Amino acid sequence: MPNYLLLLRQNPSRPRTGSPDEFLARTKEYMAWTDRIRAEGRHKAGDKLTDDPGKVLRAQGGRAAVTDGPFAESKEVLGGYYIISAASYEEACRVAETCPHLKFGGSIEVRQIEKM
Repeated sequence: MPNYLLLLRQNPSRPRTGSPDEFLARTKEYMAWTDRIRAEGRHKAGDKLTDDPGKVLRAQGGRAAVTDGPFAESKEVLGGYYIISAASYEEACRVAETCPHLKFGGSIEVRQIEKM
């Protein structure tokens, strides 16, 4: 069965959860969803990324140029990822649409992983 990468994106200008209780409730929803897809044998990996923008490397004059990333004009930031198994894109999208990330205003990019 192929693996798919779910890239969880969010709008950086969207207000964050207010109270610690709200944050805990949101975290529990993600954990419950992860437990469910793990029990189904779909979960391969996944983590939340830190809130910093990371770094971008580009070839420039034969060397790697490192800049803060990804882009200042980005409307969304990458907040985390999952790797899941699914029989097809359609099935991967059905799994992704049950992720609580959509409920909290984020978007999910689904990409098939090609084994090398």
